[in-house]
Amino acid sequence: MVDYIGLPKAEVHIHVEGCFEADDVIRNCGEAGIPLRAPRDRLFEAHDLKSFLEMLDWLCGTFRTREQLATTAYKFAQRMGRSGVRYADVIVNPTHWPHWHGNIPGMIDAFDAGFAAAEQDGHPPVGLCVSLLRTQSAAEAIELVELLSEIRHPRVVALSIDGNEAAAGRTGPRFAEAFRRAAAAGLRRTVHAGESSGPEGVRDAIELLGADRIDHGVRAIEEPDLVDLLARRQIPLGICPISNVALGVYPSLVEHPIDALRKAGVPVSINTDDPTLLDTTLEASYAACAEAFAWDSETIRQLAATSVRASYADPAVKAQILADLDAWQT
Repeated sequence: MVDYIGLPKAEVHIHVEGCFEADDVIRNCGEAGIPLRAPRDRLFEAHDLKSFLEMLDWLCGTFRTREQLATTAYKFAQRMGRSGVRYADVIVNPTHWPHWHGNIPGMIDAFDAGFAAAEQDGHPPVGLCVSLLRTQSAAEAIELVELLSEIRHPRVVALSIDGNEAAAGRTGPRFAEAFRRAAAAGLRRTVHAGESSGPEGVRDAIELLGADRIDHGVRAIEEPDLVDLLARRQIPLGICPISNVALGVYPSLVEHPIDALRKAGVPVSINTDDPTLLDTTLEASYAACAEAFAWDSETIRQLAATSVRASYADPAVKAQILADLDAWQT
């Protein structure tokens, strides 16, 4: 029996908006007099990517105080620790949080307080990837990058972009300048692509946005030359197989291309995307994939190593996790 919780690993594609606990959301609603969007057992219900993003907007709208954000950050780190994660890069998209639109620095500070308190209590360190939404304008994107460059908060490790690719259309050209400025400011760049768009989204992420990690990226499998490019440049994909099946990108896990991409030499890692909303955990995702693709313990070790190398953790943190991984026994 493989101990997936004990496996030293990183989580590099996960959204703080997808990790809320129902009790916290209900408490927020009670404090602010907000009617619940649905009964408790259907609070996190969504049927497709569009309704999923609408649900996120509503959930985030219930978080109105610094304490609520700090508590959410602390509980996120706790969640990572329970899954055996040693480091996490977490995505936060300010556009989902209406009460923080005019105070992004305060929002970052509140999350930072929760993450710092959690780390002091022995929970894993967390880096924050601040995300654009695909429907934003080029000017709005540049404004966010300029803000991040100005405050230079040590918790912020990367610029991200997420949202519904299919609904927004091609967005690489629109955000190229913002990502160029992010690179100049020393921010890493991670891009959602190749989920609701095809391989062209992945190519734009590489060629126009200079992505050093791609979130999802799975539909690159449809273009062999693109797979070769990813393998040649060793651009890692932060893949979320359970999410891809739940949201209809692939009909089943056995039809998911993560193993084909891995065998083609593309660096792939297993992640959860929105674990609470999808009712999964990282260890469950590893176990489901291992069963679907008959992975042995050495393959699992390699996947965990990729997650660590693809993360934006400090080099010393990476080195320690990889050393522990070398010593890991199933």
